[in-house]
Amino acid sequence: MFDNSAPHIFLSKLSRKYGFLVYLRFGFKPTLVVSSAKMAKVVMKTHDLDFCSRPHLRCSHKLSYNSSDLAFSPYNDYWREMRKICAIHLFSRVQQYRPIQEDEVARLIEKISKLSVDSKPVNLSEAITCLSSTIICRIAFGKRYDEGAERSRFHELLDESQAILSSFSFSDFFPYMGWLDRLTGLHSRLEKTFKELDTFYQQLIDEHLDPNRLKPQQEDIVDVLLQTWKDHDFSFDLTIDQIKSILMNLFIAGTDTAAATIIWVMDFLMKNLKLQPIAPLLVPRETLRKCNIGGYDIPAKTLVYVNAWAIGKDPETWENPDEFYPERFIGSPTDYKGQHFELMPFGAGRRVCPGMHMGVAVVELALASLLYKFDWEMPIAMTKEDIDFDVKPGITARKKYPLILYDD
Repeated sequence: MFDNSAPHIFLSKLSRKYGFLVYLRFGFKPTLVVSSAKMAKVVMKTHDLDFCSRPHLRCSHKLSYNSSDLAFSPYNDYWREMRKICAIHLFSRVQQYRPIQEDEVARLIEKISKLSVDSKPVNLSEAITCLSSTIICRIAFGKRYDEGAERSRFHELLDESQAILSSFSFSDFFPYMGWLDRLTGLHSRLEKTFKELDTFYQQLIDEHLDPNRLKPQQEDIVDVLLQTWKDHDFSFDLTIDQIKSILMNLFIAGTDTAAATIIWVMDFLMKNLKLQPIAPLLVPRETLRKCNIGGYDIPAKTLVYVNAWAIGKDPETWENPDEFYPERFIGSPTDYKGQHFELMPFGAGRRVCPGMHMGVAVVELALASLLYKFDWEMPIAMTKEDIDFDVKPGITARKKYPLILYDD
């Protein structure tokens, strides 16, 4: 029905024709598409409790260890307790991880400076992805993945995980035709990727449980989660698989969102800045119960997409939405923290991204350093019109082709 690399564009066209609330049936799955800030506020604030669960989608369910993580877990007592664990033990430590972020950004600046001296091009897409993944690895796992096979494997897993999470699965929308996923190859790709990820996580956990391991100067996130697992401090006993599910969130969401944000900003600055949310369709929600919004009855178990991309293009919300006009934010109360529904890169309501502050810290430091230290230019014979904005399939909107720049 539409290219899975840009479903937000297809759904935006539907909203322009039929309205800001569009009710569809994808196979057997009732689906609601929300494409205005006003309706997003109704869904994610006024009726937040009705719309705060997550749908059971085959690929995300598998990769998140039966939806036992924070991102894809349904709304229930388990999710509330897991969020509490992460809020207390993980996401409250943003400042503690600042030296790691500063060290990795300094390494990146040094590497680019050496290329600049030799007038060599910089593959900024690769450099920023490496920066983001290395920061996450040091914070979460306590180790760097240097150049070579380990880093290559890490990034291949990241790319394949993103592609799988955005893939169409017959079992999600046509339950009796799930066997077709074997014919399309999705089943084998999913099983292979899950096995590789599980081996990767288990190896990390085994290393941290090794009694002969040298005590690190600073605890990483795996250390913290394993200590929680041993202490039994909460209302349920944390399992190893649940720890792996949190690592999955950090690995996929933590790496990709920060890297994609920085790359897109640099890309748009070279042409002109345009609004491009990193997650054009926010992580899908599911209604817990029947409710009424905008005068329409919405059944329970309805799949809900909030089209942040369409909201960013809405002329009723933004004056001249396609223009590069940063002055629009001067004196404006609008921010990104989930209280203003015209701009919500981290979502809003109960399911707002818990790692928001960690992601913002990485993006701000890296972008400020890149823009302060270097005068970026496009390759010779390349014009602004040659810059493409094609995206790869995935939950986050990642550039399909790498961004190559020079320091002038």
